[in-house]
Amino acid sequence: MDRFEEMRVFVGVVEAGSFVGAADALAMSTPAVSRHVAGLEARLGVRLLHRSTRRLSLTAEGEVFHARCRALLGDLDEAEGEITASAGKATGVLRINVPTSFGVLHLAPLWVEFMTQHPGVALDVTLSDRFVDLVEEGFDLAVRIAQLPNSALVSRQLTSTRLVLCASPEYLARRGTPAHPSELTRHDILSYSLLAMGEQWAFSGPEGEVSVRVTPRMRTNNGDTCRLAALRHLGIVLQPTFLVGPDLLAGTLTEILPPYRAAELGVYAVYASRKFVTPKVRLLIDFLANAFRMRAWPA
Repeated sequence: MDRFEEMRVFVGVVEAGSFVGAADALAMSTPAVSRHVAGLEARLGVRLLHRSTRRLSLTAEGEVFHARCRALLGDLDEAEGEITASAGKATGVLRINVPTSFGVLHLAPLWVEFMTQHPGVALDVTLSDRFVDLVEEGFDLAVRIAQLPNSALVSRQLTSTRLVLCASPEYLARRGTPAHPSELTRHDILSYSLLAMGEQWAFSGPEGEVSVRVTPRMRTNNGDTCRLAALRHLGIVLQPTFLVGPDLLAGTLTEILPPYRAAELGVYAVYASRKFVTPKVRLLIDFLANAFRMRAWPA
C-alpha cells in the first residue's frame, strides 16, 4: 500500500474527525478509509487513534505522526507545484483570510474569475477582521487593510483606501456639522471597534496633527454595521472609501471636515515567506495586483 496515500488518508481522518467525514472529503468508501488507517497502524506497530462510538482522538504517537505527515504532505504539494510552475499551472487548496466587508464587496467576484483561470486550484476563504497568525493557523495568504508595521511577513501592496469622516445629511441637519475635530465629542459616534487607533481619532489638518477622544454611542467590529447606522441617520462614522465611497457620490452620506484628513491605509497581500512561495500563491498575488491596478474608490 502506498505510504503517502496512507498518510493522506490518516490526515484526512484527523481533520474530518471521523472515518465517514474523511471518506466524503477524499471521495473514498468508509471501509477503504478504515483499511488504510488500520494498515498504517499495523505497519508502524502503534495505535495512532483512540476510537469510541462518539469521537476519535489522537494517541501521543498519533499526535507526533500527524504533525510529521502534514509537513511531508505539504512539502509534496509544494514540490509538485514547483514542477508545474514553468507552465503557469497551479494546483491544490489555497487558504486565504480576508477582511469581511472588503471581502464581500471587492474580492468575492474575483475568486470566481481566478478559479475559472486556474481550474486546478480550490479556494478556502475565511472572512474575518481580526489579524490572524498565518503560520499558526495555516493560511497561505491574507489580505490586510492597514498601515503595516514591520513584521516577519512579506507583503505586496494592491491598492489603498482613505478613512473618511462622514454622516447623513439628515443627521447633520438635526445635530449640526462639526467645524473642528474637537466638536466630535458633542456628537453621536458610531465606532468601528477594530480601528487601529481605537477611539483616539487622529487627523492631519491646517494646524498640523489633531486628535480627539470620542465616546461612541455604538461600537461594532463590522464596518457595514457602522455604515448602515450612519445611513439611518444615527451618527458619525470614520470608514474607508472602499465602503462609503458610493454613498458619498450618491449624497446619502456627506464628508465632514474635509480639511482634516484621516489616515490612508494600504490594501496588502500578506504571506509568510518570500523564499517558499508556491506557484498557486504567486499566481494569486499577481492576479490580485493586476485586478486592483486600476481600481480607485470615490472620494
